[in-house]
Amino acid sequence: MPMSPSRAAAVVMACFAALLVGPAPGARAHPAPAHGQLSKAPREFVALRDVDPSILQDIRYRGRHNFVGRRVVGYRQPMCILTRPAAEALRGAQRVLLRKGYTLKVYDCFRPQRAVNDFVRWAEDLGDERMKAEFYPRVDKSALFRDGYIAEKSGHSRGSTFDITLVRLPVRPQPPYHPGKPLKSCFAPVDERFPDNTVDMGTGFDCFDTLAHTADPRITGAARANRDLLKDTLDAAGFTNYPNEWWHYTLRNEPFPDTYFDFPVSRRSLLSPAVGP
Repeated sequence: MPMSPSRAAAVVMACFAALLVGPAPGARAHPAPAHGQLSKAPREFVALRDVDPSILQDIRYRGRHNFVGRRVVGYRQPMCILTRPAAEALRGAQRVLLRKGYTLKVYDCFRPQRAVNDFVRWAEDLGDERMKAEFYPRVDKSALFRDGYIAEKSGHSRGSTFDITLVRLPVRPQPPYHPGKPLKSCFAPVDERFPDNTVDMGTGFDCFDTLAHTADPRITGAARANRDLLKDTLDAAGFTNYPNEWWHYTLRNEPFPDTYFDFPVSRRSLLSPAVGP
C-alpha cells in the first residue's frame, strides 16, 4: 500500500538525519501467462521500498492520472519494482540528494510487456482522447507511433529503467487527482499545471512534447537547474538519460539488456527477500 504524505515525509527526513551523522536487436519478450496464472520475477528483481523506503513513489499507471486516463493492465499494486543493481544504484543517488535537501520520487519502474501492449491498443483507438488536453495537447494521437511516444517494446520491461523526478525537503503533501476536473497542459506554467509536490522541471511527467526533451534550450532558470541536478546525480550513479524525456533513466550496466519481462507489478511477483538500506 502507498504511504501517506506525512508518513513519506517522515521516512525521508529520518533517512536524511541518519546520513548527516554517518557515512536492442535480438531481444526476446517473455510470453504473457495464461489467464489467471501469476508469473514470477527472477530473483534479481526487488521492491525499491525494501532497498530504500525514503524514495517517494507515485505510480501513475496504477491510477487514473496518466495519458490513458485509467489503470493500465498489469499494475496490480502501486509499487516500484527494479533489478537489484538498479535499486541499489538509485539508493546511492538518493543519499547524495538527501544531503542537498532533495528526495527522489519515482513515477514508474518495471513495466510488464502486457502494459506496453495496453498502451499500443490505446494508441490505436483514435477516438479515446480524454487526456489529450494535459498530456499531448500539441500532438495528433495518430502520430504517437511515428513520433516515438508509443512503441511496441519499452526499456522499462527489462527492469532497470525508471521515470523519476525531484522533491524539495521537507516534503509537501501531494494533492489528489480528481478525474473529471478540467485538465491543464503539461507545459503550462508550473503554477497552472497539475499541482504535484515536485520541483519545476519545465513540463509535467509524461508530457508528449519537445519541451520535455532533456536539453531543450527553451527550458531555462530554475527548471533547467533542476533537470541538470537530476541528470548529473543519476549519471554519477551509473544511469543514462533518454534525451527525449527528462524523467527517463536506465542503468548503464543493466543485467537484462535483451530480455523483456511480463510479470505483474505486484509484491507476489517477487521471489527475493527484503533488503535493508
